[in-house]
Amino acid sequence: MEEMNQLIQQRREKLKKLQEMGVNPYPYKFDRTHTSKQVKEHFEELENQEVRVAGRIMAHRRMGKAAFMHIQDMDGRIQIYLKKDMVGDFAWEVYRLLDIGDIIGVRGKVFKTRTGEITILVEEFELLAKSLRPLPIVKEKIEDGKRVVFDPFQDKELRYRQRYVDLIVNPEVREVFIKRSKIMTSMRNFLNNRGYLEVETPILQPIYGGASARPFVTHHNALDMKLYLRIANELYLKRLIVGGFEGVYEFAKDFRNEGMDRFHNPEFTQMELYVAYKDYYWMMELTETMISSIAQEVLGTMVITYQGQQIDLTPPWRRLPLFDAIKEFAGVDVSDADEEMLRKIAKDLNVEVEDGWGSGKIIDEIFGEYVEPNLVQPTFITDYPLEMSPLAKKHRNNPRLVERFEPIIAGKEIGNAFSELNDPIDQRERFEAQMELRAKGDEEAQVLDEDFLRALEYGMPPTAGLGVGIDRLTMLLTDQPSIRDVLLFPHMRPEK
Repeated sequence: MEEMNQLIQQRREKLKKLQEMGVNPYPYKFDRTHTSKQVKEHFEELENQEVRVAGRIMAHRRMGKAAFMHIQDMDGRIQIYLKKDMVGDFAWEVYRLLDIGDIIGVRGKVFKTRTGEITILVEEFELLAKSLRPLPIVKEKIEDGKRVVFDPFQDKELRYRQRYVDLIVNPEVREVFIKRSKIMTSMRNFLNNRGYLEVETPILQPIYGGASARPFVTHHNALDMKLYLRIANELYLKRLIVGGFEGVYEFAKDFRNEGMDRFHNPEFTQMELYVAYKDYYWMMELTETMISSIAQEVLGTMVITYQGQQIDLTPPWRRLPLFDAIKEFAGVDVSDADEEMLRKIAKDLNVEVEDGWGSGKIIDEIFGEYVEPNLVQPTFITDYPLEMSPLAKKHRNNPRLVERFEPIIAGKEIGNAFSELNDPIDQRERFEAQMELRAKGDEEAQVLDEDFLRALEYGMPPTAGLGVGIDRLTMLLTDQPSIRDVLLFPHMRPEK
């Protein structure tokens, strides 16, 4: 820490010297003509032509009255070459006060060095931002014209906490977030091209619903009322189907007051879609078509590798009923088991369950322990027990089940979908059953929403609904092991 403070102090002293020389270390703009990538891609046209580029100094090699530097912009790095007799004495004194991490703009002509590296011979440069804090030291070298890092900035917690530093010294990390943006754009285009309308629904809600989770609570001072950050946007989107929209979707920031691990962050993004006059069979086809087409568009293939496992997203995907999946992977039949029997089965399987849990939650825990990790190739798990899905329509062939599926890939669900429950009387009974579970101690059971029930009483057409976790889908398509690797600013414990 003391060494860091000394380095910061040295940079502050350089800043003061620059200001005393009349240099503005934080000017207002720089008129750039090209990025580093454009200069490299169009070298034949630009050779011996003047360009203006800007970027952060990432490497520096001084040789008497000349110096080579690499500056980095959004597209990559390019070498620049300064000579004292070309830029002049004053500019050379300014150059001597520059540090790695400073942002500069340069004007000069493009050429190739004797080693073949495309370089800009600087005729004029301008300091655009003085860096007062040194970057982590990253050792690197050039092999066969490529940058090889052999002492990278790897402290995961520091990288997540200071993502701005991570993006500077590990520029390949940007590719993950560029792909994330492309994934969302591709999904949006897929839905727009089918005529569905993107909408926005409230984040602050007087009653939270649409999922089984604990909410974050806040307070509205002017109205003196408790509000909740939404855990899902389902109930509002279905209100819009009641109102006459026939296909709506939303990219929603949702918030769940739960633990953090490599698949969970308290704030996350999901896309929810509701289409009138459709059922979950239709939605399965749309889901596999959408995700496979996104992979093809963003990655150029439907066969991907995730954490060393090759996964084929090409439709059709396997369809496997939940009870059959438990029987296949856990070796037990839970289809007719009551709560007491399920507790015994869980104990025999060494699956821990809590006292307040109902049958649905116990089945879900068995599924999570024994089935989910084994589902590497894309699989639709279908036909869940009634008590596990209070917002889904009863199965047309078995009233003890509901028409629900979860797409599971690489051992983790990336979405959830129903034939939506549109019977207001049945929906009230389901909500009341959930409230009984809450009374027994299940804090994640859903709450009764009278206004949503009133909306259903006006009549909602048969509807298919789908939610897709954007963070998990991005993890899958960018081969990232943790949700924190696909969130620019993941939630962290406070710094000590």
